[in-house]
Amino acid sequence: MFVELHVIQNFAPSNLNRDDTNAPKDCEFGGYRRARISSQCIKRAIRAEFRTSRLLDDEHLSSRTRRLLVSLCQRLASDDRDAETVEQVAEFAIESTGLKLTDKGQTEYLLFLADESIGAFSALIDTHWDELAASVKAQPMGGKKSKKKSKGDAPEVLKEGLDTLLDGTRAADLALFGRMLADIPASNVEAAAQVAHAISTNKVEMEFDFFTAVDDLQADDEAGAGMMGTVEFNSSCFYRYANVDIGQLVENLGGDSELAAETVSAFVRATVTAVPTGKQNSMAAQNPPSLVVAVVRDAGLWSLANAFVEPVWARRDGDLVSASIQRIDSLWTQLTAMYGKESIRQVSVLAGSADGLDSLAGSLLPVDGDVSQIDQLVYDVVAAAIAEEASA
Repeated sequence: MFVELHVIQNFAPSNLNRDDTNAPKDCEFGGYRRARISSQCIKRAIRAEFRTSRLLDDEHLSSRTRRLLVSLCQRLASDDRDAETVEQVAEFAIESTGLKLTDKGQTEYLLFLADESIGAFSALIDTHWDELAASVKAQPMGGKKSKKKSKGDAPEVLKEGLDTLLDGTRAADLALFGRMLADIPASNVEAAAQVAHAISTNKVEMEFDFFTAVDDLQADDEAGAGMMGTVEFNSSCFYRYANVDIGQLVENLGGDSELAAETVSAFVRATVTAVPTGKQNSMAAQNPPSLVVAVVRDAGLWSLANAFVEPVWARRDGDLVSASIQRIDSLWTQLTAMYGKESIRQVSVLAGSADGLDSLAGSLLPVDGDVSQIDQLVYDVVAAAIAEEASA
């Protein structure tokens, strides 16, 4: 069973996702230059929305970090433990699992770890503190290298430490977005969610903002700006697409259908409401989507990006948003005629009105009911997806 989300979202002038030159990311699609927001940027915004909007409990969230040592030291610190010993024991415990630390005390690469698993690993160290502290003190002196241990030489209590640390069966965001560890393939997690790069439905032209800043303490008889420069930006209407494999999600969560339902609910809501943070303090492009189409289906994933192979143009009889909505509806009509609707279990549409909708108009959620459209959308998607997966 799959959940698909198709989103039309028009942003005011902005630079939400920058490249290495600080220009808004872009790409070529259909032979035309388009604005782009990377999938990594969108997923980061979704993960942040899980926390800031309390869509999921902390125990079901993860952190992507190289600073595992710092996190453990903070958790293990206490008045009766000196900081140096805490760091040595934490370092010893990490390297006893087989993970390696750099000279700066960071892991060699970013680890996507469940917060609950970091806590469990810290609790394991804390429970066996005396034994581990004694093991550290027993190490021969002579530099950092001499303290490193292989997993095979580790104290018995730490031999399963890596399994504790890399357990992600209770982490919703890890189950959604997956994890790849090249040197520990047994701990890889197949992502249940796919998130596409958002691309503009319109052809994009980059613009430049020349800015100056005044020095507030500058003398009255001194001319000139305290600072000046340029910032690139654009204003584009984006098509966004994402999907979730419900079967893979339930598997990643250890078969917990209830947690899977909470995760799908959070993912749908965050996908609709999350906005990337790039340059927001200077541009405030806080524009919610104008259209969300949620599809629950058991096969045949469809991205609708090809609705915009030919860019949408603003005309006297319609703007970019309404024209983009019409394109989505038109391609949906074509695809359902070509491939049928047998695999589609439910379609729910969030939009302010039925303007521009034909085939999808019958799936428009009530706009004047006691329940908001987004609440109804989330409820309908979760109810259909989890119920269908359970009966599969």
